[in-house]
Amino acid sequence: MGVWATGLYSGDFALDLRSTVSALLRLPFPPDRIVDILCESEPTAANNAADSDHTTFWLVVADQFAKRGVQCQRARDKALAIIDTGEDLAALDGLRMQASDLRKRRKMLEELRERILSPPPIKTRKTLSHPQPFVMSPGDLLAYPTSGGKHINPYFPSKEMDKIYTKEGPKPWTQDGWGAMLVVDCGRAFDYLAWYRVLTLAEAMPQKPAAEQLLDGNILWRLSSPGTCSVRHYTRLELEKVGALPVNPTKVKNLFPGLRPGISAAVSDISISNSMSAAPKVSWAAIPEPGQHRRGLAQTLRGIEQILRPEPQVLSGP
Repeated sequence: MGVWATGLYSGDFALDLRSTVSALLRLPFPPDRIVDILCESEPTAANNAADSDHTTFWLVVADQFAKRGVQCQRARDKALAIIDTGEDLAALDGLRMQASDLRKRRKMLEELRERILSPPPIKTRKTLSHPQPFVMSPGDLLAYPTSGGKHINPYFPSKEMDKIYTKEGPKPWTQDGWGAMLVVDCGRAFDYLAWYRVLTLAEAMPQKPAAEQLLDGNILWRLSSPGTCSVRHYTRLELEKVGALPVNPTKVKNLFPGLRPGISAAVSDISISNSMSAAPKVSWAAIPEPGQHRRGLAQTLRGIEQILRPEPQVLSGP
């Protein structure tokens, strides 16, 4: 979906791209390499002039570089060409933007052009000096508290600030159960940004599960999308390692073919917490049976022994 309002950051695409640029500028790469990575992550928007997000892509990249004092002739020239040729306004006119909004958009583009041509002095970027450490490893079995199947929101400084929204209104997050997850894969995007993929319990348990209990072949697990997990989020989620299992990567790939590395999640810093809730928070209608591939829904697995090496030895405790 393209930009329909007059502001550069009025659409979700622009907002997401701004966050991605911010994350990538933490990498100790030259600006042209950062642009290459951005183009690889959004190839259609970056390279297809007919795409509705094409002009937004280059305008946002140039704007973010200018605001952050990052010099990149490629991004600068591309954005200026889009502004000077009227490409952005023509695209929005084709989407039937109203004349009054086009005038506002033109004013915004004039301000953007001035900003690109007169950026602040080049700044020394604060970049990662070392790859992000892994806080979890494949095979780690972790338990965490839940409230109605909902995990603690790690974006709040404390769980006391989290709320559960009910028909009677917001209520404090209060633990009444436990979730669990098994790390099945992890890696680093561009050798720096850590990401993880986990299986989570489809349904929260009333008591904290032991590692041996989670080997029950009747337990249903959901395969999450890849995500990040900082030390801060690990702590706020109150993750507790309850054991370690010998995950077999080949079996994981055979049961869930087509899995891709979590590069996009790492670049956009999409937290693994987005996929950690369980029933009853997650509707059973959104949890298919194993082997049922339903668009937009996480795949499932009944019994994690299917992805373990023969005769799994449970290593209890942290």
